[in-house]
Amino acid sequence: MPIKALALNSTLKSSSVSEPSSTGRLIDLISEEFKKHGVETDTIWLADHNIKPGVTSDEGDGDDWPSIREKIIQADILLVGTPIWLGQPSSVCKRALERMDAFLEETDGEGRMASFGKVAAVAVVGNEDGAHHVSAEIFQALNDVGFTLPANAVAYWIGEAMGSTNFVDLGETPEVVQTMIKMLAHNTVHLAKLLKAAKYPGE
Repeated sequence: MPIKALALNSTLKSSSVSEPSSTGRLIDLISEEFKKHGVETDTIWLADHNIKPGVTSDEGDGDDWPSIREKIIQADILLVGTPIWLGQPSSVCKRALERMDAFLEETDGEGRMASFGKVAAVAVVGNEDGAHHVSAEIFQALNDVGFTLPANAVAYWIGEAMGSTNFVDLGETPEVVQTMIKMLAHNTVHLAKLLKAAKYPGE
């Protein structure tokens, strides 16, 4: 059974800017590792879209969330990538998580959320402390709305506090980050295959 992954790049930049995205680079590295397991990744830059504030799946005219939501539903793996701003996930990331709150009410006839059976992982970059805090916030939110988290479901890089070097500026990926990426991809794909073959039981 083919496994599909969707990555949400929660950088504050749009894809049209010339400045490279550290979050985008880490997502690309994880996507390359997914590919070794036969998994293709589609990436959405959230800042490119008008995601309206709210907690429903459709907030009306001009809301781009419904099309993003549909891609999340069609994927087996959701990778949420975010930079750290003020010690927190980006505002763009939080907006997407808030919109997924609607999954709590969107259940099938046996009480299963649309996200049940889907596996989630997290990618975090920043020039300040807080990778564990940020990943913990996102883990809890994703688990609340029905996603399953594998072991070692985060890859991150943190530069020197108040430093000027970003992940995207590095000449090569540090070995410890490469190890995290491999573990994330291996465990995430493994769990996604298991859950695709055997659904969670209903009520």
